[in-house]
Amino acid sequence: MKVICVGHSTFDTTLPMDEYPTENIKYRIPKCIECGGGPASNGAYLLAKWGMDTTIASVVGNDYYGDRIVNDFKTIGADTTYLEKMENHFTSSSYIIANTSNGSRTIISAKDKTIDKLSQPITTKADVILVDGEHAQTAIEVLKANPNAISVLDAGRVNDNTKAIGKLVKYFVCSKDYAEEFAQTKIDYNNPSTIIYCYEKLKEYFQTNIIITLEVKGSFTMIDGKYEQIPSITVKAIDSTGAGDIFHGAFTYFISNNYSLKDAIHYASITAGISVTRVGSRFSIPELKEVLEYDNII
Repeated sequence: MKVICVGHSTFDTTLPMDEYPTENIKYRIPKCIECGGGPASNGAYLLAKWGMDTTIASVVGNDYYGDRIVNDFKTIGADTTYLEKMENHFTSSSYIIANTSNGSRTIISAKDKTIDKLSQPITTKADVILVDGEHAQTAIEVLKANPNAISVLDAGRVNDNTKAIGKLVKYFVCSKDYAEEFAQTKIDYNNPSTIIYCYEKLKEYFQTNIIITLEVKGSFTMIDGKYEQIPSITVKAIDSTGAGDIFHGAFTYFISNNYSLKDAIHYASITAGISVTRVGSRFSIPELKEVLEYDNII
């Protein structure tokens, strides 16, 4: 199967610390972790790592970070035909303080202007599509050109782009924050009706399969006409950077390889759960075998 991933690329520098830093103090840490990042880009990296024929469509600058990102994808075996190195554009970069004592991360990003449409039309036919709302015009063109493809949106921000793209995909996967903002309702885990309300608001608008990720509380969806909350795994988190991206990439893998919706969410949750026990988004992606064997070793 041919996979096309359209979305944001950035270069991550992660600084692991055992506490959050205090202003105006110098710190020395034993190492930093550098790798490519970005929602659909991390998903593409996972899909290529797990053996799928994956094309990444994105924009980077003609600079050092752009070279590193292109090399990352080539090394993992992804097709970079539509990974554009654009002149007069700088590669997005993110600087991440990973508090390994509690798994939280603080991100400072530098991002150039948004590029809605790639300069090169994507003529490759896709069986599977993963998009994140970046390069929206190109994402919409790819989705419309491949109406029978298994398509997934990693809905990160409530805006016109994700609203338009969400109406074209078969699986709309969003965070708790997105669901709350869209439905204008706070989710209370002690009151399941608040989750149902957010789900129904999303379902009413997008008319597709809706999955809401609820962090440590798992994910919420509807299966065979019944609401289901599928639990996450319990781990000691040290760095949550990229966990959502990794969830979406893994979900795309499993749903496109004939796993049921429930199993696709379950194994995606395992993948993301394992990832937060390691530092650095792409370096934290587990091997497929490790994910599939997880239930048998705990």
